Amino acid sequence: MRGLTPARGMTVDLVGPLWRTVPWRVLAVAGALGLLIVGTPLATGAEPASWQTLLLLRGAALTGGLGLAFLLDDPARHLTAPVPTPRLVRQALRAALVAPFAALWWAAVLILTPSASRPPVGGITLEAVAVGAFALAAAALAVRLTDEARPGPFVAASLLLAAVLGPLLAPEDWALFVQAGDPRWPLAHERWAVLAAATAVAGAACGPEPLGRRRGR
Repeated sequence: MRGLTPARGMTVDLVGPLWRTVPWRVLAVAGALGLLIVGTPLATGAEPASWQTLLLLRGAALTGGLGLAFLLDDPARHLTAPVPTPRLVRQALRAALVAPFAALWWAAVLILTPSASRPPVGGITLEAVAVGAFALAAAALAVRLTDEARPGPFVAASLLLAAVLGPLLAPEDWALFVQAGDPRWPLAHERWAVLAAATAVAGAACGPEPLGRRRGR
């Protein structure tokens, strides 16, 4: 590739193979389920209250996160471990391939929700980003700590468990899961922003292949 350094050219060459290994079917099923969740009131002619619409949007965000939990599954993982391109770069490329589709999907989710009861778009979008970042960080951690080529089911189960236990075990003064009309909404989403940033950093830290494991392979 003229004008590209060898490392950059090698990274570009990985786009095609990575595209074929992305679990598009799982992501499509999760996306369709999320659209079905938020589209139910529109299909039935119901007029949900604001708290119900917020619950539907959080359910859709969780469904999208469950799909992202499978993003780092790689049946050829043990064959690609010795390649020159670092694992962190390969994982980042997977996320970059999916990101435009995830953004379009979330826009469709918002469009399907009734505008009269839709919560502030910025806040609920931040929650969805945090859920997606958490799912990717958990997947990166599972890849780093295990030799499992398909850790997605375990990661998805862990994310679902965290979604159930989080609202129950979170301290009351954290106020993460508040209603749109609650005066604590802005403060809650400052915490969501911190959570999203922290999980993104943690996921990136889990990306590199451990040196001992690389030498063993």
